[in-house]
Amino acid sequence: MKQLVLGIDIGGTNTAVGLVDCHGEVLAQAAFSTKQFGSPEMLVKGIAESYHNLASGLLEPVELKAVGIGAPNGNYYTGEIAHAPNLRWKGRIRLASMMEEAMGAPAVMTNDANAAALGEMIYGHAKGLEHFIVITIGTGLGSGIVVDGEMVYGKTGFAGEMGHTTAVRWGRRCSCGKDGCLEAYVSARGLRTTALELLEEFRYRSLLAETPPERLNAKAIFDAAMRNDEVAIRAFEFTGEVLGASLADAVAYTSPEAIFLFGGLAKSGDLLFGPTQRSLDHNLLDIFAGTVKLMPSALNDQNGAILGAAALACKTYWKD
Repeated sequence: MKQLVLGIDIGGTNTAVGLVDCHGEVLAQAAFSTKQFGSPEMLVKGIAESYHNLASGLLEPVELKAVGIGAPNGNYYTGEIAHAPNLRWKGRIRLASMMEEAMGAPAVMTNDANAAALGEMIYGHAKGLEHFIVITIGTGLGSGIVVDGEMVYGKTGFAGEMGHTTAVRWGRRCSCGKDGCLEAYVSARGLRTTALELLEEFRYRSLLAETPPERLNAKAIFDAAMRNDEVAIRAFEFTGEVLGASLADAVAYTSPEAIFLFGGLAKSGDLLFGPTQRSLDHNLLDIFAGTVKLMPSALNDQNGAILGAAALACKTYWKD
């Protein structure tokens, strides 16, 4: 019988699930829209059904050792999703205990960025590193911070929420209700908002002016930038400038060896990494110059988020 863990990544747009062994091989996976589920109970039922479909497709029976969940505002201490701004369900949702009941296996949860950081530590470029930060950039922005080889959770379990630190004083309204959050500028939605603002000034110069607003997303902006569109390139440059300045602040707090960018926007290559690196270098204190590397995640592919959640389950419940 094959012993596996179930890795679950719950995002504001999509949920991905995968059956993973603790060597980091994803044996089967699936993804579906998070927004199709009207309640957490319906989501849990959908995940359970997906698990059974995946397991039945394998060549040998499965023993489910544990379930790992990465979710927005997921709390490692309580197993709750608490007031996640990018999910349709509000309040506190005891998702880990709901998954345990549905799956008949122990479940553990943390926020999606912490899960990504654990995946990077176990399967990725952070192997052997004691101090590093993972920034996840998708619908929103998350961060997982490791110091002295341990994930930083703090007293509440919510430590390390860089996405909701103030990046631009009195800036854009964020989905969390605050103004000027890093997430409001550095995310797929933030990039889109920046492009729309720039179009007001440079519309006559941009290919994006021909794109219907409902289709103006991060991919459309990336495609335009690859065609040397001025507005698209400026949108990425501004996004990187804001991100780099916030990363310089993070370096001052934890002095990491490396910062890894994970998620859809991180696949933009030098369009994002270039201005981010320049801004990071410009804003770093002299004592930190040359001490931190900015790198793409080794897990920055279709399996990355699943591997992160699986790493959490393996680290917590699969000791042998």
